[in-house]
Amino acid sequence: MVQNYWDDSKGSFNTGLEELVYRSNLLGQDRSVCNWGGGNTSTKTTETDFKGDEIEVMWVKGSGSDLATMKAKNFTGLNLADIKPLMEKADMTDEEMVNYLGHCMIDSKHPRSSIETLLHAFLPFKHVDHTHPDAIISIACADNGQEIAKEIYGDRFVWVPYIRPGFKLSKMIAEGVQNNPGADLVIMEKHGLVTWGETSKESYDKTISIIQEAEDYIEAKAEGKELFGGAKYEALNKEHREEILTQVLPVIRGQVSEDKKMIVTNDASESILEFVNSKGAKELSQIGAACPDHLVHTKRVPLYIEWDPESKDVESLIESVKKGISAFKEEYAAYFERNKSEGDKIVEAVPRVLLIPGVGMINTGKSWSAANVSKSLYHRAVSVMRGSTVLGNFVSLNEAESFAIEYWPLELYKLSLAPPEAEFSRQVAFVTGGAGGIGGATCKRLLSEGAHVVVADINLEGASELAAEINSRYGENRALAVKMDVTKEDEVIAAIKKTVLKYGGLDIIVNNAGLASSSPFEETTMEQWNLNINVLVTGYFLVAREAFKLMKDQEIGGNMIFVGSKNSIYAGKNAAAYSTAKAAEVHLARTVAADGGKHGIRVNSVLPDAVIRGSKIWNSNWKEERASSYGIGAEDLEEHYRKRTILNVNILPEDIAESIAFLASSKAAKTTGCMVTVDGGVAAAFTR
Repeated sequence: MVQNYWDDSKGSFNTGLEELVYRSNLLGQDRSVCNWGGGNTSTKTTETDFKGDEIEVMWVKGSGSDLATMKAKNFTGLNLADIKPLMEKADMTDEEMVNYLGHCMIDSKHPRSSIETLLHAFLPFKHVDHTHPDAIISIACADNGQEIAKEIYGDRFVWVPYIRPGFKLSKMIAEGVQNNPGADLVIMEKHGLVTWGETSKESYDKTISIIQEAEDYIEAKAEGKELFGGAKYEALNKEHREEILTQVLPVIRGQVSEDKKMIVTNDASESILEFVNSKGAKELSQIGAACPDHLVHTKRVPLYIEWDPESKDVESLIESVKKGISAFKEEYAAYFERNKSEGDKIVEAVPRVLLIPGVGMINTGKSWSAANVSKSLYHRAVSVMRGSTVLGNFVSLNEAESFAIEYWPLELYKLSLAPPEAEFSRQVAFVTGGAGGIGGATCKRLLSEGAHVVVADINLEGASELAAEINSRYGENRALAVKMDVTKEDEVIAAIKKTVLKYGGLDIIVNNAGLASSSPFEETTMEQWNLNINVLVTGYFLVAREAFKLMKDQEIGGNMIFVGSKNSIYAGKNAAAYSTAKAAEVHLARTVAADGGKHGIRVNSVLPDAVIRGSKIWNSNWKEERASSYGIGAEDLEEHYRKRTILNVNILPEDIAESIAFLASSKAAKTTGCMVTVDGGVAAAFTR
């Protein structure tokens, strides 16, 4: 249920704009009040212009921002005196409106103003809020919504029939309010709510109280009713559901990633399971989007997968998923052809929401955050369908209306504000030994170009610290920390499964986990020998094997990079176990490359030498042992390694990360089975 979060102790604001930011953030933080990226707010203030004259300025949300997080810089100031005469016009095209409003801005550096700027300007109130509350949209999307609104609000509301946002809708709302001076609110059919007040707090309080009235009414009507027609299926238990998902998600990811790769997430919250398991889910889900703001992120309808969870037949589910996604693509292409205008270009023709009885909801997006937006918005859709079906029958935008929103230039403009995609955008990288020097540098390098990263390490604390650092810098859930000992098959399998459940699959494997030991050959123990072989050969085999199987299921190729060593091709003194293991490792990489070619799986190796800084290996006995083998002190080892290189340089973790990034990138798309040396030039290790 909606809550009033206004805190009078935070009521000291230096400007009206500061107060608007506070009110907007309060409204946006509750997604049952305002969708992600949706809604808009405004305030009217008096400002001094560049000539020193006092003018009336309307501050309104800028396009492409989100009420929950926006700051003062995300609002646009417009000279209200320039806008008011537009009320006398009969009509304006979207292009004319946008161009005109561009001239009304008091600062050209402000963002383009909201699509619904005129809605705020034409209403004669100091503070105006437009939101998308679930309870109000439940009324706005019920076939008897206007009658329900009359029961709840009496004569206090204005009902506006659905038309796409723009000049006509703004004028229609203003005229409706003029004709009903006692109105407290406007309900926009199949769209949302408009409220206002003479103070910011009054506007906020009114929004919350109006929503509360609607919620109370709906909950009273819901008392004793079977929601969505009652239950048809039972949800699978968590263990069984996740076992199914680890098999199905990579298939889904592959099927929706033919043109552009997608991150795939899953949701099994109580409200979603109640919906997907219901008798009415299939029919209701195909009626259409609950709100125009949903369309760009959820498509007009989700893909509902016909499957009986009681059968527990994963093969039939996978077959249904493949057929369903194929049919969705065909139907979306036909929808585009039926409705397109000159210049329209089809966008991703794959589902953003998939519903599976017994399992829950699957969401797709160009990133984890984009998939999460899709998830959040479909939660709102389920809430609206719940309310509308309690009140009457759920109705939505028709096909033409939906297309007009989805391919509306002003809506597409908001998407264009996102930063351009980078080399590893939409990709998932799994880095073993991720908490160490080379591993950590590699994680950061891949992240810098858009990747999502799994930091896999036997040291969970170190992996978690790095993942937390990454997420604080790059955004929520860009990195996942998992504990994994590469020598333990069950831990490798579990870590890959966690990756699938988090992101839907993976694209890049960096086999980097390492250790080293040094001793004269005759003093090499079985313990040393087995440890090197177990970690550097068996461990790399286990990780590569599980990743290989997953990449085959995805059917979109993949990349593996093995971090070898100069010792892979050079017989290092007093390092028989280590050198042998490293040689086996890079040959293993070549064999995987040979098997992976037909599946589009590339496998290459990077051969570093003497990466001392940041390395946990060199903090062990290895450093002392290597120094001893050269007859020098440990403190002189780094300088010794520098001097023996042709380029007279030391090798850093970032140098290795750069080569890994190159081999994983499109620049190396036709390279596999390759070894790249990053050792500053050690002549003794030249291949011949």
